[in-house]
Amino acid sequence: MGGKSTNSKTENKNEKKAQTVAKKSTSKKSAVYDESQIKHLDALEHIRLRSGMYIGRLGDGSNQNDGIYVLLKEVIDNAVDEFIMGYGSCIDIEVKDKRVKVRDYGRGIPLGKVVECVSQINTGAKYNDDVFQFSVGMNGVGTKAVNALSSYFRVVSVRKGECTDAVFEQGKLVSQKTGALKQKQADGTYFEFIPDESIFGKYSFNMEFVEKRIWNYAYLNSGLTLKLNGQEFKSERGLFDLLDKEIEETALYPIGSYSGDHLQFAFTHTNAYGETYFSFVNGQYTADGGTHLAAFKEGFVKAINDFFSSSFKSEDIRDGISAALLVKVKDPVFESQTKNKLGNTDIRPWIVSETQSGLDDWLHHNPEAAAKIKEKIEANEKLRTELSAVKKEAKEAAKKISIRIPKLKDCKFHVKDGAKGQNSMIFITEGDSASGTMTHSRDASFQAIFSLRGKPENMYGKKQSDIYKNDELYQLMMALGIENNVEDLKYSKIVIATDADNDGYHIRNLVMTFFLGYFEELVTSGRVFILETPLFRVRNKKENIYCYSESERDKAQKKLGKGAETSRFKGLGEINPSEFRQFIQPETMHLTPVEISQLKLVPKLLGFYMGKNTPERRTFIEKHLLSNADIDA
Repeated sequence: MGGKSTNSKTENKNEKKAQTVAKKSTSKKSAVYDESQIKHLDALEHIRLRSGMYIGRLGDGSNQNDGIYVLLKEVIDNAVDEFIMGYGSCIDIEVKDKRVKVRDYGRGIPLGKVVECVSQINTGAKYNDDVFQFSVGMNGVGTKAVNALSSYFRVVSVRKGECTDAVFEQGKLVSQKTGALKQKQADGTYFEFIPDESIFGKYSFNMEFVEKRIWNYAYLNSGLTLKLNGQEFKSERGLFDLLDKEIEETALYPIGSYSGDHLQFAFTHTNAYGETYFSFVNGQYTADGGTHLAAFKEGFVKAINDFFSSSFKSEDIRDGISAALLVKVKDPVFESQTKNKLGNTDIRPWIVSETQSGLDDWLHHNPEAAAKIKEKIEANEKLRTELSAVKKEAKEAAKKISIRIPKLKDCKFHVKDGAKGQNSMIFITEGDSASGTMTHSRDASFQAIFSLRGKPENMYGKKQSDIYKNDELYQLMMALGIENNVEDLKYSKIVIATDADNDGYHIRNLVMTFFLGYFEELVTSGRVFILETPLFRVRNKKENIYCYSESERDKAQKKLGKGAETSRFKGLGEINPSEFRQFIQPETMHLTPVEISQLKLVPKLLGFYMGKNTPERRTFIEKHLLSNADIDA
């Protein structure tokens, strides 16, 4: 009897469910699909709606790739393009609060086309090779995107005593006037804009990021003076100056350089592991390299082997190299709107050939430096042979432990899976408690977890072979896929997720020491991040507010009133998995990129924080370690 009753109840439930589904499907089918459903967005409305297609990411200004810096870049690019074509040797830039002003002294936009050039897609002179031969902004979208994504946007063009002045708000034209100038002014174009908070949210410009961009413009355009908030940025030796500033005392021999009409490069070797490149196309920094960088590497290896009549392996020639590269391409094809990677295949032969001949000439004129290069290559060769034996032992030991990596909870998709793996990330966390919380909160399709046993060994000052003899670090390398080659990295992001206490900060520093000491290019290519989790939760019966600082906590307490309850989170394991989920979702996750302002700072920083326990270091730690502030390298 009991069984029958249960079955009949189940049948009734299923019947009701089926009716509900039928109603839903009927309502979906009845939705009208006719001409009235077809929407048309004008170009600037589309940019506002799909901003990621045009500027890559939004962000709040805490990352150097955030959208507000892309807007700044697009406007400065226009001014630099004028200089490249031989018009105007100075650009005035002001960035204060949230307002940006850029004035160039080029030819000025033709007065009758000012509004069209900043509001209509596929309108501009960048399509005309006679006017702009090596432009960065070849797609005619740049200033349109700035206009569309700004709450206030003003453009003024001055030509031969006359000007056109147009003002827009959120891409909509508010005013336009053309006429003769009352006072004489030099020809050129003036842009002024405020990125729209309704698109970007709360943001602020990090002036260190801005200054770095301005320096890059100066290095790539010898003879151009840029003035940022009154400070002058100018370079006479171009890429040589860039590399000199980045590595300074760590170079093994004087920086070598070559300058041709369409190719420029500077290079040296250091004692650092791996390879470091600063590659540019027509003034655009290509963070992900591309065909121009691959061709440069190929030409470099060929030149070295030809000069020394040898057959050195490419990894021995390039390990420890630091190089800067600029290629001027008439029709650059970038793999995304944000132009991080060049895709042109036809440029390879001439870049390989010119790199080879330029380097060969330099080696003949600099015999002492050439000898140092040979010494470095032979040292790399010896180290690689030693490492090969150590790696073989480490692999054999790993096989005996387990075919799988014990502390890795992997995800389904990786970088090699293309679009499905582009958001893949691995969290490096501490202990079973934290990893347990994350395991229940993560999205297993693209989020992996590697759990450290505790504090890893401090690898500062150790030989590269030592990291392969360390069982835990070798397993971490295997988890990341970098035990043989950094280019085999399995994940798009490496996220260090430790507790917000002294032990957590120490573990964070030990892991960063490991990456900076032996896999520096992971950091310089923007792959390593810190997960910021809330320090406090302030709540009442109606609302929970998570706070990432004491000031946020104070505001939340004021908002929720005296009856609010405040909790302090010290460990990741203290946070309920259902609660923790929002802290690692891509839309709501707080990630701080690990960034280096200059490579030359790395040895000094690691020596200070991770080297011998000097009185200066002890004093610093006593003063700063208890705060939640990160040390910004």
